[in-house]
Amino acid sequence: MEKRILVFGAAGFMGTYLIDALVQLGFDVVASDINDIGEKYYTKKGISYIHVDITQEREFDKLPKDSFDAVIHLAATQPANVSAKSYDPKNYINVNVSGTLNILNFCREVNAGKLIYASSHRNTQGLWVRNQPITENDGRAIKYDGEYAMFSISESAAQDCVLHYNAEYSFNGIIFRLPPVYGFGPHTEIFKEGKHIKTGFQIFIDNAKDGKPIELWGDADKGRDIVYIKDVIDAFVKAIEHESATGLFNITSGKKLTLRQEAETIAKVFWKEGSEPVFIERPEFKNNLDNFIYDISKAKEVLKWSPRYSFEDMLHDFIKEDNENSFGHLVEKRKQLKNQLS
Repeated sequence: MEKRILVFGAAGFMGTYLIDALVQLGFDVVASDINDIGEKYYTKKGISYIHVDITQEREFDKLPKDSFDAVIHLAATQPANVSAKSYDPKNYINVNVSGTLNILNFCREVNAGKLIYASSHRNTQGLWVRNQPITENDGRAIKYDGEYAMFSISESAAQDCVLHYNAEYSFNGIIFRLPPVYGFGPHTEIFKEGKHIKTGFQIFIDNAKDGKPIELWGDADKGRDIVYIKDVIDAFVKAIEHESATGLFNITSGKKLTLRQEAETIAKVFWKEGSEPVFIERPEFKNNLDNFIYDISKAKEVLKWSPRYSFEDMLHDFIKEDNENSFGHLVEKRKQLKNQLS
């Protein structure tokens, strides 16, 4: 019998990729979000879509009460989608904490087989200075100032809610700790410290396409652990199919990608034909690049999961996705968000 999966946050970047993969694998999927663009997208594809505001308990009455084999929780308020004028710390608590509790209670009500909660790695920020792979047992170290503070506080509370339900109700809750997840759709423009900006990733690609010099600011040998969306989706599938996995898992590449490696690989893939890539070292300018790496031994051992895509593989697949425009509504959603919040 095919497994039945409910996905909250279905209209987002990760939800779109996940549901596309689950449907292709033969799962029976119910999509849920608060976003109208998502509703149009899924209705056109013949996938059941239910408009739910997870911060409101009564909204869950719209959902089927028969059991789901797994519930995927991707809904969140995060700084990349919050402008300076729309910032309100209550939003982080309402969505990330109260919303998670509402989802957990719904899972218990319908006797869902498991919950898989996608969460950011930001609440380990104080551990990054050690410059060594961070394990699931290393705990947290929240940075209590800056744009990620309330985000990290709220997601930490949400993670603890999942762990509490695991312990109190013998609930099968899984938490994915995710670093920056790359893929087609969300990595062209974001809000940084409340202001709308083009990402460095997109600037590198644009310059490479135009044959313009790529500037390497600050320490270009600083690096961070990123992961490709399709590797993350593979981890979700493995977690859905695992009978007993529970608790926290690092879902990352397990490798550092330095700023220099990122620029050189982007140039290799995108540089305008007929000329050689040009790089300019600008150590006098701060690059604001975080430096971190995670240990993925637990995911390898328990879930039998390992990332398959290198950064170069990811870029080639990124081009394929862009050309096919299969998930073009993600770009449209980003444009609408920009207009609403700018």
